[in-house]
Amino acid sequence: MKNLLEIQLGEQWVEGEVSNLRKQGSGHWYFSLKDEGAQISCAMFGAARKAGAAALVDGAKVRVFAEPSVYEARGQLQIIVQKVEQAGLGDLQARFEALKRKLEAEGLFAPERKRPLPGFPRVVGIVTSGTGAAIEDILHVLGRRAPWVVPVLLPVRVQGRGAEMEIAAAMEKMGSPEKYGIPRSDVIIVGRGGGSIEDLWNFNEEVVARAIAACPIPVISAVGHEIDFTIADFVADRRAPTPSAAAEMAVPDGEELRRQLAMTGRRLSRRVEERISRLDLVLANVARGVLSRGGERLLREPALRVDAVAGRLSQALAAGWREKTEALAGLRQRLGLMKPERQLAQREEILGQWARRLKRAAGRDLDERGERLRRLAVLLKALGPASAFERGFSITTTSEGKVIRSVREAKPGDDLVTRVADGLIRSRVEGGDSGAD
Repeated sequence: MKNLLEIQLGEQWVEGEVSNLRKQGSGHWYFSLKDEGAQISCAMFGAARKAGAAALVDGAKVRVFAEPSVYEARGQLQIIVQKVEQAGLGDLQARFEALKRKLEAEGLFAPERKRPLPGFPRVVGIVTSGTGAAIEDILHVLGRRAPWVVPVLLPVRVQGRGAEMEIAAAMEKMGSPEKYGIPRSDVIIVGRGGGSIEDLWNFNEEVVARAIAACPIPVISAVGHEIDFTIADFVADRRAPTPSAAAEMAVPDGEELRRQLAMTGRRLSRRVEERISRLDLVLANVARGVLSRGGERLLREPALRVDAVAGRLSQALAAGWREKTEALAGLRQRLGLMKPERQLAQREEILGQWARRLKRAAGRDLDERGERLRRLAVLLKALGPASAFERGFSITTTSEGKVIRSVREAKPGDDLVTRVADGLIRSRVEGGDSGAD
């Protein structure tokens, strides 16, 4: 079979979606190529040296140039890949990217939505398979680091059709524990162990992402291994590379806490002992000094200081009184010399002189202004319209006040008003081309 395939079929181009990629330490890579109806195992020896190897990613759609063969030890059909070309994203990868863009546009990945994890949780919720290696790793880490923590497990299927609905339902129960009679968790770990992109796909479903986003309790996503990323990782408050790492994130290290407490206790003890030693030394010095004397001897020197201060204070008060008395006498003498009554009389005389001057100046100004006003009135009378009326002139206007300057401006039937020197004459136009009656 091997000879027949290698000789008769030979090297061919094969296109499909990469799945379950495994990179061995020997440098050989193993994976599967699949489409809607079939899949085939692939081996790529010395992959790092082969053209296009970087395109091999779970979920990527690629074209490989390969030779069919049979792995005799297992009787397994496989193809030996020589080079790789990217053919576009596979269906699963395309769905992954589409959902990622949608949820990111809604803001479900925004950093400001991420809540901090509690420092000292008492209850840790766990949503994972009840029989897998993930729960064993989580419980082991919790028991080692924080044996006082109570784990609450809601077992679910983490693989296969419909598993995403179980995961979403468990997250809803964890978020409303009182409704379902379970303890309220301080932090929740959701995830599973590693696997292919198909194995992890339930954590890429929208229903799971929205359940994690809606949960009111901080959530740590721990799906697969360190290189695996799912939609749940982006929505959760924290992403852990493995379930064990998630347990380490969720709780503090008890041993480290004990070491820190012991160290803090030792530091406090040293400080208290040093403080007590210093106070003991102070008390000893006081006891040897002041307290070793009698009470009367202790008060003797302060009493002398008080008497000295009292004497200086009395002398200062007497000197101040004499100084103020002398200053007052000097002020009285200056006041007598200044004679304020005489100065007030002088000020009143000066003010009277200014008042008389102001009155004379104001009278002259009023006389000048009155004479000027009379001259302007005479000039106005001589040049104004009233003088023209007295000389026999008149002005004719329409009833609306428009001045009539020509016979053409007056029409038969118009009412006219003629102003003369001693009043108004009202008339009506009868007709005629050469004037008005």
